[in-house]
Amino acid sequence: MIFRQLFEPVSCTYSYVIASRRGGEALIIDPVLEKVDRYLQLMRELDLRLAKAVDTHLHADHITGLGALRDRTQCITVMGEQSNVDVVSMRIADSDRLQIEGVSMDVIYTPGHTDDSYCFLMQDRVFTGDTLMIRGTGRTDFQNGDPRAQYESLFGRLLRLPDETLVFPAHDYKGDTVSTIGEEKAFNPRLQVKSADEYVVLMNGLNLASPKMMDVAVPANMRQGLHQDEVARRGWAFSAQEAMDRVGRSDVVLIDLRETAERERHGHILGSLHAPYRELQENIGACGLLHELAQATGKPLLFYCAFGERSAMAVQAAQDAGITSARHMQGGIDAWRKIGGHLA
Repeated sequence: MIFRQLFEPVSCTYSYVIASRRGGEALIIDPVLEKVDRYLQLMRELDLRLAKAVDTHLHADHITGLGALRDRTQCITVMGEQSNVDVVSMRIADSDRLQIEGVSMDVIYTPGHTDDSYCFLMQDRVFTGDTLMIRGTGRTDFQNGDPRAQYESLFGRLLRLPDETLVFPAHDYKGDTVSTIGEEKAFNPRLQVKSADEYVVLMNGLNLASPKMMDVAVPANMRQGLHQDEVARRGWAFSAQEAMDRVGRSDVVLIDLRETAERERHGHILGSLHAPYRELQENIGACGLLHELAQATGKPLLFYCAFGERSAMAVQAAQDAGITSARHMQGGIDAWRKIGGHLA
């Protein structure tokens, strides 16, 4: 396995690059905008393809690198379903699996620092975001934070992991890089409380100053969506209503770009072909499934995903590959639901 812990010194943020092998898919957790060039350099050096960029929560102390990485690599951006970020490619929920080639993580919803905080468990290690830090815990006094919810996330979820589980947080301000669940149980001063009420009193009495970047970072991090309007201006988009009007007709082929777990959880448009976004380049290339389908039928290929971001990137890539009939559904399944669209 390839594992790299990268540090951004201004906000003291740790980002994590993970892949199963050289030449394979990679994901990155909690990327920082100022370090995007470094992440991409590492991808080139290790011959990796960035498949997913993940934020553990909406950050207030730095601007995320999610949008820049998406624009430069066409990776899938991932956040929790509670996040108010305008558009991300994929929303995850508690007990989901976050997967790339050869790598699988358990998704753990851990509200408290923010209401959209998540942790990710992979074999012997857990990526804890700002929920559990080395000898500390994330503050709970803004962004819908809740010390009682954080107590439950800590004592009800994370601290029940095996003591030897490695703890990799999103930040450290003292130079520590890794801990374990056992160490934090024994030595983390905020975990030495005897009840949720005691933890609430402790956290409510911290009186911390707001992060220096908060007024800039939070608004910027809430606007990470791909500008689908540009795709529409090129004539490559159908509204959800236009897509609905074409369902069941023989002059269009609907292509679902979501992952299998998303389809199983949220349903799919009846009659659509499943061709996951991660296989797009293979499918639109010469002799690929979608390339052959477009050539054989002459019908428009109508891509859709969860929110329209993956499909907007896919239609651009398909057009570049010579599939001029490619279109996408603006707003994805989210827009489809809002107009009362049926899902199988």
